[in-house]
Amino acid sequence: MRVGAVCLAVILVTTALAASREDLRKQMRAALFVPDPLPALAPETYGQNEIAPGVIAERVSYATDYGLRVPAIVYRPAQRPAGKMPGLIVVNGHGGDKYSWYAFYSGILYARAGATVLTYDPIGEGERNAQRKNGTRQHDRNVEPEEMGRRMGGLMMTDVMQAVSYLAQRPDVDTRRLAAMGYSMGSFVLGLACAAETRLNACVLVGGGNLDGEGGYWDSSSKKMCHSIPYGAMKFLGDRGAVLYDLHADRGATLLWNGTADDVVSIPRIGAGFFDDLRKRTIALHGSAKDVFEFGFTQGTGHRPYFVTRPVALWLEHRLDFPNWTVESIAKMPETHILEWAEKGGVPIDKAYATELREGGTRALGEGVPAVAHDRLNALPEDRWQRDREKYVYESWLKAAQARLK
Repeated sequence: MRVGAVCLAVILVTTALAASREDLRKQMRAALFVPDPLPALAPETYGQNEIAPGVIAERVSYATDYGLRVPAIVYRPAQRPAGKMPGLIVVNGHGGDKYSWYAFYSGILYARAGATVLTYDPIGEGERNAQRKNGTRQHDRNVEPEEMGRRMGGLMMTDVMQAVSYLAQRPDVDTRRLAAMGYSMGSFVLGLACAAETRLNACVLVGGGNLDGEGGYWDSSSKKMCHSIPYGAMKFLGDRGAVLYDLHADRGATLLWNGTADDVVSIPRIGAGFFDDLRKRTIALHGSAKDVFEFGFTQGTGHRPYFVTRPVALWLEHRLDFPNWTVESIAKMPETHILEWAEKGGVPIDKAYATELREGGTRALGEGVPAVAHDRLNALPEDRWQRDREKYVYESWLKAAQARLK
């Protein structure tokens, strides 16, 4: 009887914790106006091409909130492996989109590994910009009232969750091996989205992941619309970093990776001690270390998309079991110096990041990834985009979000 009583108590506690976490997820979604249920996906396909030897790029779009659509490029191996493939989502940093070097590099790299990789334009960038411009940072424009910032944060979360839905409905993707990778702003978006979205098995946050407390980096960010306002809306969680990463652990594995000299997200100031303390608090809240985030650093380097580097690829291999890679093959793969590669191929990199310390100094895994012409990364044909432009651009979100103000 005593054993039975103990077992019953454990079951009741476990059930209560699960209910509590689900309630927190619902509160997160409500605070940022993430629709529940999510919108009907309504995927569309516009053709495909061999973007690199052995890699196919599919041009697609899918629905998101506010009656809008998301343009995306989906990379996959030309020769599909036996069985279903893992699925990966790339979430960009500020000014980045599916045209950014690290977006198409990671798409080709991980498609070679035997994965299906989705890259998309954030609102205001690429095909979600009325002039189809890149690097506009249109989503950073401060719009009153404060609710608009919460709606912007919620749209970015919804875009990720709809990307998960897109991959999950593909017959060639294994829904037990879904992951998302976010860089810089993308790391923040995934800090929230991977806490609320339970279908992801693994999440990688690079150039960030330092979810701190009251008045810290994210609360004080000058990027109010997509950083400080959405993060401020999470104050009801209490110890936001620990609670969010407890929700991550409840979902699955998470990796945080930074450069020790990354002054963009204050890594030299906070150091490894910040992450160690955050991890201890998360373990205490979670009740065990199971699936509580891991963290690591590349020594002497700055703000970079580390998900194209060897340490992160190895971590992903352990979680996703890439069909065409092994731990041993990853360890032996050559690397590409991105600044040299970009200069040789005429690949644009933001001037502030085309340095040896930052993105330019990245030693990306693999070699022979081609420079991809800008037009080959358009999801929609020109005439189709011109016809349907209002379904994609920032101005349409602005009008629709203002119409929904409480």
